[in-house]
Amino acid sequence: MSDSPPGAGRTDSISSQQHDGDKPNEKKKSRRPANTAFRQQRLKAWQPILTPKTVLPLFFAIGIIFAPIGGLLLYASSLVQELRLDYTHCFDQAPNSTDFKPMDSKYVMASFKNSNTSVNAMWRRETGDHFYPAANNTLQDQTMCILQFDIPEDMKPPVLFYYRLTNFYQNHRRYVSSFMQEQLKGDQVTVDAVLNSPCKPLAGENGQAYYPCGLVANSLFNDSFANPVKLTTGNSNPNETYFMSQTNIAWASDKDLYGKPETLDYEKFIPPPNWQDQYPGRRYSAEHPPPDLKNDEHFMVWMRTAGLPTFSKLYMRSDNATMGRGTYSLSIVSNFRTDVFQGEKAIVITTRTVIGGKNNFLGIAYVVVGGICIVLGVVFTVTHLIKPRKLGDHTYLSWNNAPGGAKTNSMGGPAVGMSTGRDVA
Repeated sequence: MSDSPPGAGRTDSISSQQHDGDKPNEKKKSRRPANTAFRQQRLKAWQPILTPKTVLPLFFAIGIIFAPIGGLLLYASSLVQELRLDYTHCFDQAPNSTDFKPMDSKYVMASFKNSNTSVNAMWRRETGDHFYPAANNTLQDQTMCILQFDIPEDMKPPVLFYYRLTNFYQNHRRYVSSFMQEQLKGDQVTVDAVLNSPCKPLAGENGQAYYPCGLVANSLFNDSFANPVKLTTGNSNPNETYFMSQTNIAWASDKDLYGKPETLDYEKFIPPPNWQDQYPGRRYSAEHPPPDLKNDEHFMVWMRTAGLPTFSKLYMRSDNATMGRGTYSLSIVSNFRTDVFQGEKAIVITTRTVIGGKNNFLGIAYVVVGGICIVLGVVFTVTHLIKPRKLGDHTYLSWNNAPGGAKTNSMGGPAVGMSTGRDVA
C-alpha cells in the first residue's frame, strides 16, 4: 500500500500540467503614445505675446507701406487710355442709313488724361456682303454696324483691341467640360468616339459628328471687326487705315494644344450648328474646308474659358504703330446674338502699363487696408495712453468674472475659488 495521502497524486498531476502550460508573460498592448518630445508635444516653440509695444507699430507699418503702394497702383491705372463702346443695340437703335446718330452716353466709357474731352461716339447700320476667310465664303445681306468716334490723344503702342461680353457664363461646369481634346489636337478620331465623348450634348446629329464638337466651340464669338480707319477732312488727303494684327493674340502654350488632322471625311464630319450658316449647304467641302485650328488664334482665345461672367478677350493688336488722335470709323459684322442670354457686347480699345490694363480694384484695396490700419493704430494708441490696461491681469479671464451674488475677496476681486468653478462659503 502507498504511504501517500489520498488525492496527493492527482494534485501533483494537476500542478505538473499547469506548470507545463505556463507561457512567458506577454507585454500588454497599450495605445499610449511613446514618451518622446514629438509624441508628447514637448517640442520647443515660439509663442508671440501681443502687447501694445508690438501691435501698434505693426498697424502703423502696414498702413505706411500699403497706402503708398495703393496710390502708385491707382496712378498707374489712371495712365491707361481706354475707350469702350457698347454696340449691343446697334441693330435696333442705330439708324439704317448713311447718316450717323449719336450713341447714348450709357453705351460709351472713355478714360483719357484729359477727362473733359468727348469722344463724340456715333453709330449707324447697313447691310452688305462679307467674306469669311475661315470658311472661304462670302455671305450676302450681313448686318453691319458702323461706329464713328474720336481718339482725343495719341495712344502709344501696344494698342490692344478687345471684345467684351457681359452675363456670359463660360465658367459653367457643363459648358467648360464640353470638348474633345483628341479632336482639337488633330488626332484621327472616329464618329463613334466623338458621339461618346464629353462633347455631349453637342457631339453630332444624324450619325454625323461635329468638327469641332462641344458647347465651347459651338458658341465661338463670330462678330468680325475691320481695322479702324482714320477719317481725314478735305479731298486731298485720303483716309488712313490703322492696321492691327490678328496674330500673337493667343498664349504660346495654347498653340501646342491644337492641331490639324491629316484627313477629314466631309461626309461624316459637319460644322457645329452656329457655324453652319457660313458654309454652302451647311457642310464642309474641298472648296470650303473646316478651319485650321492649329493657326486659328481667335478660336484658341475663345477656348480659354473665362472665370467670370463679364470678360474681355483680345481680338487684335498693334505693337509698333501709334494710334494718333483723330476721328475713326470701325465696321463690325454683327452675328453674335446676345439676346439669347440677356447679355451685352462691346469693343475696347486700350493701352497698358506695367501693371497691365485699367483696373482700380487692386489700388483701392491697398489704400483701404492701409487706411484702416492707420486709423486702428491711432485709436488703439489713444486708448492705451488714456486708459492703459495692466498686462497679464487675470481678473479679465472669463472664469474669474464673478456672476451676481458670488463671493469676492477683501480687495473687491473675485474669490480664489472662482478660478476652479467652486464658490467660497
